[in-house]
Amino acid sequence: MTVTPKHVEPLYTPENYNPEDSIGRLIADVSGRLLAAFDEEMTGKGITGAQWVILMRIANGCGSTAAELCRFSRYDTGSMTRMLDRLEEKGLILRVRSSRDRRIIQLELTDAGRELYPLLPPVAVKVLNAHLKGFTQAELDVFKGFLHRMRSNSEASMPASGPGSGGKVQ
Repeated sequence: MTVTPKHVEPLYTPENYNPEDSIGRLIADVSGRLLAAFDEEMTGKGITGAQWVILMRIANGCGSTAAELCRFSRYDTGSMTRMLDRLEEKGLILRVRSSRDRRIIQLELTDAGRELYPLLPPVAVKVLNAHLKGFTQAELDVFKGFLHRMRSNSEASMPASGPGSGGKVQ
């Protein structure tokens, strides 16, 4: 269990802040490179890295509506609608009206989406292992712990109506 001191001096100050070396920039750079690697690996499978993420969320029950996917991905409702349109055109997902609340449109994988799914996790394994080359399991565990802590800090400081929570996409 990690104990956080009650008063800690800020790690960044106007005097020591370097945008090229900030944690936000580094995370964004790595995230972009991971997505580009997913794009490269998905060449020939008919989907992009961004579509890979959405399909994985739907397949694993972590995003059953467009609104849930928007909250997770930070896409605006228009971008998410276009992404889902493309996946539907490719025959990988279906939009199904909820029988409990007709205002809600549930997202499901089609047979083709379920056939593609087993090909998706190995892509993550390959891409992540390439980007984690030289890390030990202990280092990975510590790194993940730091990222989980940053995410928790972010969630604690973000209002409920923060980015990605707006709109009424279903």
